[in-house]
Amino acid sequence: MPLSKYRYIVVEGPIGVGKTTLATRLAEHIDAQTLLERPHENPFLARFYEDAERYAFPTQLFFLFQRINEVRDLAQMDMFQSRTVSDYLFEKDQLFARLNLSDDEYKLYQAIFQSLKPQVPTPDLVIYLQATTDTLVERVQRRGHRYERGVQEAYLTQLANSYGEFFHHYEAAPILIVNSEHLNFVDNADDFQVLLERIGKMRGSREFFNVGRD
Repeated sequence: MPLSKYRYIVVEGPIGVGKTTLATRLAEHIDAQTLLERPHENPFLARFYEDAERYAFPTQLFFLFQRINEVRDLAQMDMFQSRTVSDYLFEKDQLFARLNLSDDEYKLYQAIFQSLKPQVPTPDLVIYLQATTDTLVERVQRRGHRYERGVQEAYLTQLANSYGEFFHHYEAAPILIVNSEHLNFVDNADDFQVLLERIGKMRGSREFFNVGRD
């Protein structure tokens, strides 16, 4: 099995790219537990999309505390006795903070982050999903989450660019960068199998996977 050597896999990417869907599918395939974001639990998120300047800081803090609690549990687990697939990388929390907070808010956030951040296991593999802004908008609209109704196209563009910058410099773990524009990992078994085969062929610390459609 191509994924047998990986104990901790992270699937990442901007809103709407399909990271939770793929993480869940991978976990089912390798009989792993999942560590998933729960944005629906954040009481500030819908208001953030409507008024980012006012609600960015409480939204960010809620997510930070939520993720701290989750990754602390992960750090305490015996990684050699179980497999875990997550749909977020703890370090990316700062990506959102830098994008959404004012300078003063970011300084305060950084102080809180540095004071509270737990020891986080390094992933064995990070799968970074990419897609165009048009595709992200379409997928967000199609899934129809109530708290995402206020998401603007401009914000998704900024977010995708921030992800690109973040992972351009990311070197902590092996990373497979996947263009998910024409891939459907849930409804198309062939797409999922091709991805598994591509993972199995990885030899370097940074590789790319791009599948076109005629």
